[in-house]
Amino acid sequence: MNVKFHALVAGATGVVGLRLAETLAQDADWDVTGLSRRAPAKGAFKTIAVDLTDAADCRQKLGALTGTTHIFYAARYDHKTTAPEPIDLNTNMLRNLVDAVEPGAANLQHIHMVQGSKYYGSTLGPYKTPALESDPRVPDNSNFYYAQEDFLIARQPGKRWSWSASRPHAICDFSTGFARALGMLIAVYASICRELGEPLAFPGTEGNYHALYQCTEAGLLARAIRWMSIEPRCANQQFNITNGDYIRWKNLWPVFADYFGMKLGEVNTQRLGLTMTTPEMAAAWERIVKKYSLKTNTYDKLVVWPYGDFVFGPTFDIMSSTIKARQFGFHESMDTERMFIELFDYYRREKVIP
Repeated sequence: MNVKFHALVAGATGVVGLRLAETLAQDADWDVTGLSRRAPAKGAFKTIAVDLTDAADCRQKLGALTGTTHIFYAARYDHKTTAPEPIDLNTNMLRNLVDAVEPGAANLQHIHMVQGSKYYGSTLGPYKTPALESDPRVPDNSNFYYAQEDFLIARQPGKRWSWSASRPHAICDFSTGFARALGMLIAVYASICRELGEPLAFPGTEGNYHALYQCTEAGLLARAIRWMSIEPRCANQQFNITNGDYIRWKNLWPVFADYFGMKLGEVNTQRLGLTMTTPEMAAAWERIVKKYSLKTNTYDKLVVWPYGDFVFGPTFDIMSSTIKARQFGFHESMDTERMFIELFDYYRREKVIP
């Protein structure tokens, strides 16, 4: 087999890294090696367990990968707290990877990093929308995207490789292996409300119910990343990558209620991280599992409920323009309402929800 490209995918156990590695591995032009702290289950690509926070471990395990043509960085340091994500540590992880691979990879062509709408200050409060890649950075001392980007920008001049960055939002995937999954969260929440005989109330804020929002299907993101890594015009460019449409939860919530055979409720603002983590909710889910013979993780590992508070809390529009990607040649899009319905169908086929 005549392979053109040799990819290293950092963060291969995460939703983006795994979907990207699998997408590349299905393409005969690519040979793929996935990198993660813990070796993932055997799949369609080779894996290396490496600690990106340890420069020596990176040099020892990655220095011999001299055939590498592409580095895809979808990793982040999981500090498992509510404190801001450490900038220096996240930047050093990317630096350790590049320092280990670049000197011996004579044919290194491209380095891609996955960012997000946080780049535009979406976690800080109302911001300019739709966000454009050319928008100035916002004052944010907790945003490691800037430091990682600055590292690649400073390193690239005079090199044979280029870089790119993708900026998705609310990534959704057709998989049951990720707890921080919006489709799964909505499906489990609806299933429990139905078990308790309650209508499908919207658990977020009134403003969030009416605001515009956007999502990115992981497979679409993976294909976009592959495109920008081999399209010459994408060299040293950033791209917003979303499904391409905008939604309002007030329009989707009645659709979800109908799908699950429930009455539509009112806006019932709550802290899902508190209301959905009680013994009563866990017991309700256990009844559902037994009643419908579901195969699922334990309740505390099924969904990250505070993620729902993060999604359903903001009272302002969260919107990124994808016109730049279309102008450069990536035209794929997805109907977000249909995506959610197909996600729910998938969970049902997999016997994860009733």
